[in-house]
Amino acid sequence: MATKTFEDAMKELEQIVQELESGDLPLEKALKKFEDGVELSKFCSRKLDETEKKITILLEDQDKTLMEKPFHLQESAMKESDKSGTEEIHKQG
Repeated sequence: MATKTFEDAMKELEQIVQELESGDLPLEKALKKFEDGVELSKFCSRKLDETEKKITILLEDQDKTLMEKPFHLQESAMKESDKSGTEEIHKQG
């Protein structure tokens, strides 16, 4: 299967929403469309999360200069910072 782009997925999701909102689909087809829509929504959400992480990596340089860093190398560091932030919240509460 060809790689789907975010834009293609959004167009397909919009089409599904229009079809479901029309109310003209039989129940089984509507359910299938809904399932497809959920999968497309998850796909789009993952793409947005990946993009947000990449932007964060680009902007998070310690000496405030814009510097691109490899995304895959930063994932574990970001997960660790998420954990420490969560721990602080729990300590405060």
